[in-house]
Amino acid sequence: MSEPIPVEQQLAGFQNDFDALRREIGKVIVAQQEVVEGILTAVVTGGHVLLEGVPGLGKTLLVKTLAEVVQLSSKRIQFTPDLMPADLLGTYVVMETPQGRRTFEFQQGPIFSNIVLADQINRGMPKTQSALLEAMEGGTVSVSNETFQLPKPFFVMATQNPLEMEGTFPLPEPEIDRFFFKLLLGPPSESQMDQILQRTTEGEPPIVRKIVDSPRLLDMREIAANVPISPELRRLAVLLTAATQPDHPQAPEIVRRMVRYGASPRGAQALVSGAKVRAAAVGRSQVSAEDLRALAHPALRHRLILNFEGQAENVRPDRLIDEILEAAAGPSP
Repeated sequence: MSEPIPVEQQLAGFQNDFDALRREIGKVIVAQQEVVEGILTAVVTGGHVLLEGVPGLGKTLLVKTLAEVVQLSSKRIQFTPDLMPADLLGTYVVMETPQGRRTFEFQQGPIFSNIVLADQINRGMPKTQSALLEAMEGGTVSVSNETFQLPKPFFVMATQNPLEMEGTFPLPEPEIDRFFFKLLLGPPSESQMDQILQRTTEGEPPIVRKIVDSPRLLDMREIAANVPISPELRRLAVLLTAATQPDHPQAPEIVRRMVRYGASPRGAQALVSGAKVRAAAVGRSQVSAEDLRALAHPALRHRLILNFEGQAENVRPDRLIDEILEAAAGPSP
């Protein structure tokens, strides 16, 4: 019977693998460091990610590169208004046996993959978007009277364009809440644009190597889950989440005026789980207040439902979270 690996050694291995994943993706993706770290954090914890950005910023390329460096199978689903739930999940088809008998056999859809890229998810009809709910929550798919297990690990990486309105359908609140993070991709600077041109118009595209496999990814998830968090910091995570509710006593005045519904307990779970990964990624053996504050925006921004006044004034959820962070007096890191 082998002896357990010391915690310090586990954290060192976690940090090395996380850094290697970040560097390898950086060979292909220029800048967007915060987005890359957010995706890796979600992948380690087993969460799903919603990527929002205008076309041409490399959202699809980022997901494809991720699948290569973590040695996982990936499928791309292009969401369109005519896409049906069976096109995602699969369906029963009639098959003929060698003896000439006909039987029904389930043909798996593209959702049966480790990483599913739901490209332009807001272009799908609501009933098609809802087909992802069970898969994102429990890692299963129910068709007819049978339930099928999805491969483990299982991640949904969805993209959407914030500028499009015609031909799009807003994501239902239950589905939005199932996304661990919502990450925003901004436009590159001039120097970053120059790097993109060098990599894409001169010579061969960079080749990435495989860093971790599925068992190692699950090991990293367990290591991060065991990073301790103090009761004081856990209460800070609760406070940050609760302060997004307009009727909470600690909610800032702007939240009371602009927000209809705040974040659910999943927001607090994302804060704590993500903070543990962030701590382990730099080799720290415990969570700090800075870890929680750094992840407040990606963990909470998509969980704030604005009221009519907030929508009319086009208030950014990040501005509301800034106010919450300023008002929350947490322990020092």
